[in-house]
This record gives sequence, C-alpha cells and structure tokens, in this order.
Amino acid sequence: MQRTRLNTLVEQASRRFSQWVFNPWRRISLAVISLLFGNFFATAIASTSGQTAEVDIVIAAILVAMVELISWVHHRSRVQDQRTVLPEMLNSFKLGMIYGLFVEAFKLGS
Repeated sequence: MQRTRLNTLVEQASRRFSQWVFNPWRRISLAVISLLFGNFFATAIASTSGQTAEVDIVIAAILVAMVELISWVHHRSRVQDQRTVLPEMLNSFKLGMIYGLFVEAFKLGS
C-alpha cells in the first residue's frame, strides 16, 4: 500500500484510539455503552417490526444471522489472541440485544 497522507492519518488515528482504549476503565465504559445500545437497538427493532407485522420472519432471520456473525468474529479474535476492543464491543452489543429481545418477549407475554 502506498504511503499517502490519508493512509498515514488513518494509521495514526487508529493507533491513538487503541492507546486511549488500553485503559481498563475506558474499555469497560465502551462495553457498557455497547450493551445499552444493543438493548436500545432490540427495543427499536421489536417495536418497529411489531407495528407493521409483515416482515417479522425476515427480521428474525436477519437478527439470528447477525448474532451468529458477531459470535464468530468474537470467538475468532480470541483464538488469534488479539486484544482489540471491536470484538468486545460487538459481543457486548450482542448481549444487550439478546437481553432486550427477552425483555420485549416477556412484555408481550404478560
């Protein structure tokens, strides 16, 4: 790859972000934000697809595929011993999304 200014800028920004995230408290705060965003995402998807009631099966298939893809990415990064924050954030998002969908299911069941 050529050493362009844009390439250098992106590399420096990613290096600074990885150094910023190396602090454990910042890593935990990003994981909690991802967890809460996953919960919000699940609530938004459940209420939006529940309103139209036409694409429920398609939305469920997309969500299952997304959960499996995130699990694959997270577990693959653990095998390769990569300590990046992106797989951890995606896994937190996935956990928040699953929790939000369970809460929505219990709301509908009661």
